Amino acid sequence: MKIYDIAVVGAGPAGCMAAIRGAQLGKKVIILERNNKIGRKLLLTANGRCNLTNTAKMEVFLEKFGKRGSFYRDAFNQFSNHDLKIFFKKNGLELKEEAEGRIFPVTEKSKSVVDVLLNVLEEYKVNLAYNYRLEHLQKVSKIFKLTSTKKELITAQKVVIATGGVTYGFTGSTGDGLSIAELLGHHITDLKPGGVPLCVREEWVHDLKGVTLENVGLSIGYGGKKIYLSRGNLLLTHFGVSGPVILDSSNRIIELMDEHGDLKIYIDFIPELNSEALGVRLMEDFQKHSKKSLRTYLKNHLPNSMIDPLLNIISIDPAKKLNQITKKERILLQEALKSLPLTLNGHLPMDKAMVTCGGVSKKEINPQTMESKLVGGLFFAGEIIAGCGGRGGYNLQQAFSTGYVAGNSASKI
Repeated sequence: MKIYDIAVVGAGPAGCMAAIRGAQLGKKVIILERNNKIGRKLLLTANGRCNLTNTAKMEVFLEKFGKRGSFYRDAFNQFSNHDLKIFFKKNGLELKEEAEGRIFPVTEKSKSVVDVLLNVLEEYKVNLAYNYRLEHLQKVSKIFKLTSTKKELITAQKVVIATGGVTYGFTGSTGDGLSIAELLGHHITDLKPGGVPLCVREEWVHDLKGVTLENVGLSIGYGGKKIYLSRGNLLLTHFGVSGPVILDSSNRIIELMDEHGDLKIYIDFIPELNSEALGVRLMEDFQKHSKKSLRTYLKNHLPNSMIDPLLNIISIDPAKKLNQITKKERILLQEALKSLPLTLNGHLPMDKAMVTCGGVSKKEINPQTMESKLVGGLFFAGEIIAGCGGRGGYNLQQAFSTGYVAGNSASKI
């Protein structure tokens, strides 16, 4: 029976890069893919545009992966965002930079990225076994035996598991790799949704579904502490809040909710001014435009649909003229514009999330090689590794980098 040097389970970005790197180093590589084509989930990223990576510096990348983000330092050093851009350009795909350093193919099509990966796999003669769903993996005297649900047997010296998490289950990410890793003795951390909208208790928010609050400041309050999030666009929905600033921070917020229960989120509608400066501006404006109604004046600061709900919360009549507003009311308005509280009381389920936070514990993986510390010759790459990063190309870079390191290490160890 033919024994492959490396068998890679999963043909997403991590699996493809692991296979490519192994084949570049002269190894006989096979990819075992559950679907009938590669990169099915990759085709969906960034609404089909594929945010490949980000131009951010190393420290920002590590920060994006939270408490144990430093685990990826070696992987990002061995195969950086710069290396990834060179890889695609060298293989005929031009890239462009958009807001916040996000990198996309100029074609704006994920299919262009998948086509490059497929071409390079073919160039290096990587074998592709489609419709292969791994059911059993065992190591028998230094050789791995991989058996599919149809009892197809593959043998290999090394194995890279790159089966992803449990989001977008219809693409094949149903946790098969996690189950196999667990059977081999690995600890699987709690699986939580990342990049997911959050639920809000206040019903007036639900009534404003579809309203976007542009470039607002946000902070989270719990146990007498406040954490400031980045500025961004906040989308109000029929269940709560979404938009870039929420999706970027949701994994961190969900961790806090698990620990502290319901949280307060505070909206700062005028983040460019501190509270004192806003107070001065309101006093000046109220004198200057004394005959204007409060509702008309607030159109400069808020979307129309937001004005009445906000004034209702602080019990001020929107029809009042500015010269009729008392000092107490002006201070209440100032506080509401700088720190309007909402109650976060949940999140949408895993099937609405962009990524899975949780997976094979990083403590059981060598960060320099991606090799399991429990099973020699077994490697992990991509989303199957516990933890997840913020939006903006960081998770895809993690997949490509860990895939590269796993393929490189599996070829050399």
